[in-house]
Amino acid sequence: MEKFIHDKTNGLDYELVGDYYLPCLKAPESPKVGRFGLMYLDYLRNHKRVIYSGLLISGKLNEHIESIDRQSQDLFSQLVEQMKQVEGVTEQLKSVNQMKWVGMMNSIRNRAEEIVLREVVFA
Repeated sequence: MEKFIHDKTNGLDYELVGDYYLPCLKAPESPKVGRFGLMYLDYLRNHKRVIYSGLLISGKLNEHIESIDRQSQDLFSQLVEQMKQVEGVTEQLKSVNQMKWVGMMNSIRNRAEEIVLREVVFA
C-alpha cells in the first residue's frame, strides 16, 4: 500500500495512518496585520459571513485582510499629518507645552481613527 496518495477530485493529499488514509491538513497562516486589520477580520467574521466564507474558501482572505490593513494605516497616517498641519501641532509646541501637545495629538488620533473605521474598516 502507498503511504501517501493525492486525490485529484478534491486536491487533497492523504497519508496512511494504521489502516486509514487521513487528509494531510494544515492550519492556514494567520494574516500579518495591525489593529485595523484585526478589527476588519472580526467585522467580516461576525457581520459579513458570506464575504468572509468566500474569501476563506478561495484562499484570498489573508491577502485581502493585509490589503485593508495597509490602506487603513496609510489613511490614518495621512489624516494625522494633515490634521497636525491644520491645527498647528508642531514640535515647537511639544517643547513649549507638552501637555497641550499630548491632548491635541490624542484628539487628532481619535478623530483620524474614527474616520478610518467608518470609511475603510466598517464600510
